Amino acid sequence: MAEFDYDVLVIGAGPGGYVAAIRAAQLGLRTACAEGRETLGGTCLNVGCIPSKALLHASELFEAAEGGALARLGIKTGKVALDLPQMMADKAEAVKGLTGGIEFLFKKNKVDWLKGLAKFTGPNTVDVGGKAVTAKDIVIATGSSVTPLPGVEVDNDKGIVIDSTGALAIDKVPGHMVVIGGGVIGLELGSVWRRLGAKVTVVEFLDQILPGMDGDVRKEAAKLFKKQGFDIRTSTKVTGVTVKGKQATLTMEPAAGGDAETLTTDAVLVSIGRRPNTEGLGLDAIDLATNERGQVETDEEFRTSVAGVWAIGDVIPGPMLAHKAEDEGIAVAENIAGETGIVNHAVIPSVVYTMPEIAAVGLTEEEAKERGEVKVGKFPMMANSRAKTNHETDGFVKVVADAKTDRVLGVHIIASVAGTMIAQAAQAMEFGATSEDIAYTCHAHPTHSEAVKEAAMAVTGKPIHI
Repeated sequence: MAEFDYDVLVIGAGPGGYVAAIRAAQLGLRTACAEGRETLGGTCLNVGCIPSKALLHASELFEAAEGGALARLGIKTGKVALDLPQMMADKAEAVKGLTGGIEFLFKKNKVDWLKGLAKFTGPNTVDVGGKAVTAKDIVIATGSSVTPLPGVEVDNDKGIVIDSTGALAIDKVPGHMVVIGGGVIGLELGSVWRRLGAKVTVVEFLDQILPGMDGDVRKEAAKLFKKQGFDIRTSTKVTGVTVKGKQATLTMEPAAGGDAETLTTDAVLVSIGRRPNTEGLGLDAIDLATNERGQVETDEEFRTSVAGVWAIGDVIPGPMLAHKAEDEGIAVAENIAGETGIVNHAVIPSVVYTMPEIAAVGLTEEEAKERGEVKVGKFPMMANSRAKTNHETDGFVKVVADAKTDRVLGVHIIASVAGTMIAQAAQAMEFGATSEDIAYTCHAHPTHSEAVKEAAMAVTGKPIHI
């Protein structure tokens, strides 16, 4: 009889967890995955990346039809009307298909899905929905959840003060929505409801939106969002929200201190970040402590301080991104199997799925300058033939390179398809490319990606089309 029920038990079936489980099974390990939700895929597939992209895409098409962009191209649609229930149904269908797809992959790869919340009860032992399960190696992949804002009570059922989950299920377009937090999630979801007809106000505590992104990108993005109709209030602190009837009143004050003001609105979206899901895991039963941010610390191979316990994804330090978790899921499974699993955390792309999209990989110009002398090349999408033809001229590509070696340190893009374009930059950086390498690589014409080539050429001051 085997000493353990499984070789590997993964706690959590989000992008990191389900990928880790599948990869472990592919490597010949008896694998199970514990998940408390009724469906697989975690936050990303159920109430995050996937449903939000369904609404982003649908709202973009609605705006193009309703706002005259299609008519400009000779496509006359007549009077355009919003069918919000159908839009939500289409979103649900996308989620159902993808979560069901993971269930199929589990069966195909012989991964056991253990339904229920998991909690450590001792070394190599976990309680899953009241049943004891043992495993030689256990991977914590429990993801993250919405960070609460003191003084603000979220109630998604009422649909007035909501978080990102609630913002994906509103049954009526609000007349006015206030988004607390000018980060990625708030701007994406705010843009959905703005396109569908809501007035959107973004309240950000810091002096600029999109914290952590390149300075040029933050300034340009703020300009573009204001042009689209966003009311952006930076350096502003929300101190409380009260609900009366079907409206909410925010109390705000300058971040540096000053007189308070109030703002009444139909919906408030609280979007100030996410926090790791480590509470309720029973980590004390295995003497595994978390850091001051509630994260589980690991080494470069994703081992925790407890033998046989590993951790990946949002629950460990680093950007909370689904694709980071996926790569870590593959790597941790390979390390458990005795192979070499590596994730290059210096080359993790990030994307803001607004319109235009915003994407980045590597160091910002500010970060790069702290490390030494740099060269920078920029190319405007206005000068890109495909973008101009498609009436998608907002934005630019920016390449930051080391002044001495010419090695690319970071790439930053604002463009309609920036999320797709950034893959080229990430791959180039993974192989240690110089700006010259990108500049002398033939790019298909006419494509948006030619702007990456031209920005690389601009590093040495020799772009062709500007």
